[in-house]
Amino acid sequence: MTIEVRLAEVSKTIRKRKCSRKSSSSNGASTSSRKRRRSPSSPLSITEEERSLFPLQKLYMSCVDVFKGAGTVPSPSDVQKLCRILDGMRAEDLGLSRNLQFFKTKSNPGITPKVACTTIYQSEKFSLCIFFLPVNAVIPLHNHPEMTVFNKLLIGKVHIKAYDLLNSNKSDDSNNPSKLKLASLKADGIFTAPCNTSVLYPTSGGNIHAFTAITPCAILDVMGPPYSKKDGRDCSYYRDIPFDAFPYEQAVISGEESERYCWLEEIEVPKESEMEGIEYMGPQIIEMSSS
Repeated sequence: MTIEVRLAEVSKTIRKRKCSRKSSSSNGASTSSRKRRRSPSSPLSITEEERSLFPLQKLYMSCVDVFKGAGTVPSPSDVQKLCRILDGMRAEDLGLSRNLQFFKTKSNPGITPKVACTTIYQSEKFSLCIFFLPVNAVIPLHNHPEMTVFNKLLIGKVHIKAYDLLNSNKSDDSNNPSKLKLASLKADGIFTAPCNTSVLYPTSGGNIHAFTAITPCAILDVMGPPYSKKDGRDCSYYRDIPFDAFPYEQAVISGEESERYCWLEEIEVPKESEMEGIEYMGPQIIEMSSS
């Protein structure tokens, strides 16, 4: 069954719910007024409320098809499919606007504001979340073990720094008592909405990354599978150290090439990682079978 056919079923489901809620008022409506509310020219005869649900519902349905569970990575074609959907999504598709009170919160000098997070949907195979970052808020450098993650900046301007760990490095050398891990820099720049979706994979694409809000930001995260401490997918945090801080390693990588590398040291959970959970108030997903 194609996503388009399943979306048509969603539209029917929404209508049934509305009919059950508004049966009394509908009985008293005239035939002409009912015609004005439903245009026969539309194949699905959808309302604006139904139309606003479709981007999120389509994203959910695609995630059901794409994410197969732990130990799997979406195929290139599936990654492109999700990116096309996410690239076309707007903040309004999730009930967000720049006029939200959250984005008007003033920052206090010397105090790092807390990030807020709301969960749209979560299963064992994937999750959909939105992170809200006030000005100067930080999501510290962290990893996504065995996960494929899609980041879509919906609102604002954010600085992103991202690294990949190198499979072969000298961090296990006896001369390196701190067991630092060598990493390559994949991103270090400012991104402004609207922009394309970024994708990170279990071992590439910037699996370890950090966010700093230049302006108030809203970021949609699609993670498959989601974090799960019991399944060994707990979040770890890091600090980055300049590559040339350890001269004995400079023989391995030198010159301009060394500027693309650094050392990552795992740290205790930083205070800045604490987030405030808030209720999701946007369009609701209608769960459907993946068959």
